[in-house]
Amino acid sequence: MTTEPAEFDVVVAGSGAAGMTAALTAADLGLSVVIIEKAGAFGGSTARSGGGIWVPGNAVLRAAGVADTAGQARAYLAHVAGADVPADLQQAFLEHAPAMLDLVLATTPLRLAWVPGYADYYPEAPGGLACGRSVEPVPLDSRKLGGELAHLARPYLPSPVAITQAEYRWLSLGPRHPRAVTSGARVAVRAARGRLSGHRVLSLGQALAAGLRAGLAASGVPVWLDTPMTGLEVRDGRVTGAHARRGDEPLLVRARCGVLIATGGFERNEEMRRRYQREPTGAQWTTGAPENTGDGILAGLDLGAAVGLMDDAWWGPSIPLGGGPYFCLAERSLPGCLLVNGAGQRFVNESAPYVDAVHAMYDGNTPENPHIPAWLVFDQRYRDRYVFAGLPPGKSLPRRWYAAGAVVRADDLAGLAREAGVAADGLVKTVTRFNEFAVAGRDEEFGRGDSAYDRYYGDPRVRPNPNLAPLARPPFYAVKIVPGDLGTKGGLRTDSRARVLREDGTPIPGLYAAGNASASVMGHSYAGAGATIGPAMTFGYIAAREMAAAE
Repeated sequence: MTTEPAEFDVVVAGSGAAGMTAALTAADLGLSVVIIEKAGAFGGSTARSGGGIWVPGNAVLRAAGVADTAGQARAYLAHVAGADVPADLQQAFLEHAPAMLDLVLATTPLRLAWVPGYADYYPEAPGGLACGRSVEPVPLDSRKLGGELAHLARPYLPSPVAITQAEYRWLSLGPRHPRAVTSGARVAVRAARGRLSGHRVLSLGQALAAGLRAGLAASGVPVWLDTPMTGLEVRDGRVTGAHARRGDEPLLVRARCGVLIATGGFERNEEMRRRYQREPTGAQWTTGAPENTGDGILAGLDLGAAVGLMDDAWWGPSIPLGGGPYFCLAERSLPGCLLVNGAGQRFVNESAPYVDAVHAMYDGNTPENPHIPAWLVFDQRYRDRYVFAGLPPGKSLPRRWYAAGAVVRADDLAGLAREAGVAADGLVKTVTRFNEFAVAGRDEEFGRGDSAYDRYYGDPRVRPNPNLAPLARPPFYAVKIVPGDLGTKGGLRTDSRARVLREDGTPIPGLYAAGNASASVMGHSYAGAGATIGPAMTFGYIAAREMAAAE
């Protein structure tokens, strides 16, 4: 039995940043809108993320005194996205992103702050900024979400305290660094205030998702949880609604102006990963939301939509742990570690942007010299000095990591190589040469530490290069590294108006896409921290405006 159709101006499938921003925009323009969400919680991968937003020329950056021009942003995005992304798509993002952020700030309790010094990922490229263009949510009082707090999707790494991206940079250096002390004190005060008032303080992606949801609640926008989209309704060649399920009942939600696909990527769909991506790959290595199985992409394909960038993802070197992968961010850049392949040789700048590091893993991977898994090698001095995968300096790595084969340890490098299954002579030679680079302060092989991006997660106490230190104090450790991801970045091809395109380049009337359900405006690269979420929100905003104009 089919439930009587519901009808709205706009139907949004997916409650991540793209979907919620689109719904906020539609409501602000006077349209009736509903979000249908597959999961029993809202927020999707956004709620699991660092919450950064990469938007050139926005008001938050201007208020912080960050100098950024339209020409710089245009040149930089063209460098990053390359020929894979049409120029008009790039321009649409740059043109609308600042206004999108203004609307979000005006219609939600969110407040955003510049992340000082978090460089664009290619700051030395034309138009790149060493000071960075990333902004992040200011920690948010969870009471602003009211009863909806119970429906907020869980973070990727649960934490008892709220920590910002800016604070994480310093806390990763361990408690002895002066900036780590001040950041730790700030976090402790925030946590104490929360305990005293009996409420949670939210940060990162939790704050972003919560703030957007609070804005929707204030605008009267319904969010239907546990309501997966099962297909699209088409009448006379136009998408006019979405088929869904609520409980055991099929449901048709009609859309007078259009349907936005914002259902996330296909990172949890093993069959799609095998079809589109290079081996080895797998859902077990992603940190994306469990519900991201490509539903919206498949619905578009059923209507003849074109797809792009399906072979790619928002990759990142990750440790395969039993409870899920750990996405390595600061760990690779801190001095006293290096990354090797099966021959025991380095193959990439360890501090490179995480997408580039995994591309290097795939590009060099052969049966004779496997790069997957790779191994992050470090010594006891590194372990005693820095936070590693959330563990305080000096704390023993968990026994379960050793039991799972995620880490090995030995008193000398040859023994470590045997434990890891890499070439012993290669590893010994590699570390000897790397140590010479570290002493000299110049990585002659891969230029580690040359870029301002590399140095952001380096240790400024280490000179002459904050990313380089010798590996000399036993025991030595090797941690297994696999090609993890934050989600896939390929999906439905869209035009500059967020309309889903057919293979011949014509739009499918009434159908729009944004976020990881669409082919990314970043192409095969990654402009900076938040370059997933910034474009996702922007193209959600563009889609809603297009639907309003078509009313």
